[in-house]
Amino acid sequence: MDVKQHYSGLTDAQVKESREKFGSNLLTPPQKTPLWKLFFEKFQDPIIRILLIAALLSLCISFIHNEYAETIGIFCAIFLATGVAFWFEMDANKKFDILNQVNDDIMIKVIRNGNLQEVPKKDIVVGDIVLLETGEEVPADGELLEAISLQIDESCLTGELMIDKTTNPEDFDSEATYPSNWVMRGTKVLDGHGIMEVKQVGDATQYGQVAEKATEISGEETPLNRQLNGLAKFIGVAGFALAILTFGTLFIKDLITHPITWGQFGLLGAVMAGGIIALSKVWVPILYDAFSLAGKEKPLPRCINRFGWLTWLIFGIIIFAIFCSIGVLFGVNPLNSSSWIDIEEANRILQYFMIAVTLIVVAVPEGLPMSVTLSLALSMRRMLQTNNLVRKMHACETMGATTVICTDKTGTLTQNQMRVFQSNFFALKNQKLTDNTASNLIKEGIAANSTAFLDYSDPQKISTMGNPTEAALLLWLHNKGIEYAPLRENAHVDKQLTFSTERKYMATLVNSPLVGKKVLYMKGAPEIVLSKCKTVETPEGEKPVSEYKGQIEEQLLAYQNQAMRTLGFAYKIINEDNDQPIPELADTGLIFLGFVAISDPVREDVPAAVAECLNAGIQVKIVTGDTTATAREIARQIGIWKPEDTDENIITGTDFEALPDDEAFERVKKLKVMCRARPTDKQRLVELLQKDGQIVAVTGDGTNDAPALNHANVGLSMGTGTSVAKEASDITLLDDSFKSIATAVMWGRSLYQNIQRFLLFQLTINVVALVIVFLGSIFGHELPLTVTQMLWVNLIMDTFAAGALASLPPNKEVMKDKPRKNEAFIVTPPMRNQILWIGLAFVAFLMGLLYYFTNAEGEINRHDLACFFTIFVMLQFWNLFNAKAFATGKSAFNGLLHDTGFITVALLIIIGQFFIVTFGGDVFRTVPLSWQDWLLIIGSTSLVLWIGEIFRLFGKKKK
Repeated sequence: MDVKQHYSGLTDAQVKESREKFGSNLLTPPQKTPLWKLFFEKFQDPIIRILLIAALLSLCISFIHNEYAETIGIFCAIFLATGVAFWFEMDANKKFDILNQVNDDIMIKVIRNGNLQEVPKKDIVVGDIVLLETGEEVPADGELLEAISLQIDESCLTGELMIDKTTNPEDFDSEATYPSNWVMRGTKVLDGHGIMEVKQVGDATQYGQVAEKATEISGEETPLNRQLNGLAKFIGVAGFALAILTFGTLFIKDLITHPITWGQFGLLGAVMAGGIIALSKVWVPILYDAFSLAGKEKPLPRCINRFGWLTWLIFGIIIFAIFCSIGVLFGVNPLNSSSWIDIEEANRILQYFMIAVTLIVVAVPEGLPMSVTLSLALSMRRMLQTNNLVRKMHACETMGATTVICTDKTGTLTQNQMRVFQSNFFALKNQKLTDNTASNLIKEGIAANSTAFLDYSDPQKISTMGNPTEAALLLWLHNKGIEYAPLRENAHVDKQLTFSTERKYMATLVNSPLVGKKVLYMKGAPEIVLSKCKTVETPEGEKPVSEYKGQIEEQLLAYQNQAMRTLGFAYKIINEDNDQPIPELADTGLIFLGFVAISDPVREDVPAAVAECLNAGIQVKIVTGDTTATAREIARQIGIWKPEDTDENIITGTDFEALPDDEAFERVKKLKVMCRARPTDKQRLVELLQKDGQIVAVTGDGTNDAPALNHANVGLSMGTGTSVAKEASDITLLDDSFKSIATAVMWGRSLYQNIQRFLLFQLTINVVALVIVFLGSIFGHELPLTVTQMLWVNLIMDTFAAGALASLPPNKEVMKDKPRKNEAFIVTPPMRNQILWIGLAFVAFLMGLLYYFTNAEGEINRHDLACFFTIFVMLQFWNLFNAKAFATGKSAFNGLLHDTGFITVALLIIIGQFFIVTFGGDVFRTVPLSWQDWLLIIGSTSLVLWIGEIFRLFGKKKK
């Protein structure tokens, strides 16, 4: 490339001064979350938090009873769930870092000290004179000083594959997103060459500013966390209410059977009042959670969070002192031991308190965090097999809650590679290339009159180099079984005039071995090429242009209405002794061969994937930097744009920016396409949709998509996208396919169903345990299950069940449902009914068994206790199958043989129960059971499954 001598560039001193003033050409890397912080983030899960409270309460009981198994088990469940979540996310981030490596050491040609030299991209400074050539990436933002046939791929910033750049003000495009004489960092030179003066580097570039927005923390709570938070509130309120009811009942019952004096009652009341105030940070939030569940949201009093535990303890002591002082006024002396209840009475009341705390611990589903974590972790791994690299675990499930997908066009809906949509060569019958003269002229003209290349290094996916439009023609030849390279090599080029925006055509003079003469080949804007032609090449010979002009213009208009690029082709036989320059040779007398329509075609699988999302109740909106006509046509092709749609359903970025927030809020509800969109427009669209209560997924591959990807509920970047886009996203689509998005939605919805199934299973156990503990305490019977037995049921067995239900394959039927409501409670009415009815049936049966097993002395022997324990476990075991079939309308045996994970876990539960009962001894308070006992227990408890099958059978017929 020739460089004019008047560009002397910066001196070394000026380079140093510029770097100190404007900074280096490096982007500030996104702040990585430290590993310790990533681990502690897992404790933000609402169920984990309530489980931590239960663990601390359990620890208090353990100190009194000197029995730590339950407490250790709960802490193990917490660290197992958080540890698995941490490990899988860390593993995904390692894969992502490999995928997202950025090279700042690429050498760039600059003029410094009056000489041409190469420096690393990171060393470019403001004021540098940079040379741009075909195939190179623009290293910074700057103003063009020279532009020769310069075309830039701006798809990473605007979504547009090919933009003409010029320094001539008369040729500036007023509708262009960025000025025609400016080039931006991260864009690529497709054709031509130029010289730029750097105006902005590093974070100050458009690329850098967008990257900075991509790292803003939106703090958006995931739908699953929101719903688990609601469940945690419900469990906290229900457990607390039952605990108060139990303590109150036992306390009143004790006062009736063991009367105390009014003075003793007053001092006991003083202790309780002080205790209630001291524990305000525990019960006040639960009380306000109850208001929230009742639909009467009230802000928590500021004093609760403002004062620490020690302060509230002091307040409690003060209240106790005040009550004691009031007692003194009524003749009660706190310093006299007879004014207090005796040690035995105090111990009984403490036991009642411990029973109440036990109820709170039992109410918490310890296996739920593990179930959620396992489900999310397994989905992360399996989604990777379907080309979804998930970085943030909760993104798996959030995809299932998505109500709107905002997708960019280039590279997501389209192939990001220009292709010939239709050829219109008048001399070709059925547009088939043969060995006749017209075919040879077309083949050689496309191959020789071109500056593009094809890369065959990957035969499965041939890539293109150079001008995308020219490369599309080479691909068209390749698909016809013709290789361009031999044709180009054999045709000796005498002269070549490259394409320019001023001329709007390219021409090459070659010595043609196919024709045996000198041939001038031309291609360019059809109206320009046609104006230089006298005749049209047809199968019957040359015909006057006038006979075909109307037909050609009509066809061109039809293609242009479909937002396609069109190229016309012509040729001219040149005498050997004619030595005129190409512009003169090409001025008149050419023969028109025909024209082609070129587009960035929609991916083959996109219309079906979009239809699947639309049928699933998910809105799909296109947001692109492309023109209105192109965006509308793509929307029509993929099935979003309907004949009845109007201008109300489409808007440009500038018009959208001009709308006030209230008007924009209403407009986005009807919007289907946003064109000429800039990064801030896309981000604003996402935020307004979220304000409307939508769960928004955003897809994108360019830097311009990054802010919206970051602020969306789920950001999906393309594997071939920019590093900024991938850094801002939650999921990376390794195959760049919209079909993978539909697959991710199916996985997310199936995962949510699996979590609901586990809840159905776990909460049934908890209801049974709660009611038995409650009734046992009220009627004076100890729970006939030891702490270690409950540990097996509540933690280990539940963890197995979590694995079984989490491993269930995705259910394609979920794509026929509408998205769940954002504010919906995770426990649906059908789930609630099943939990209550099955739970109460189990309680009635188990209480009946207790009565049956109890002898005249009120005792139960070891064999019967082992039977009771096994029956309790087997009831839950068979209910696991009912949970598997929940919401499917199908038998629990449907697909069972293919659910190897589920079968494995079911066998592990039975084998585990057998070993515990047979070899548990004093630890589990069991004795070995005979094979007759096992058969009787397994057979009788299986009624749980058979009754469930009958209900499912008749429920399906009723539908």
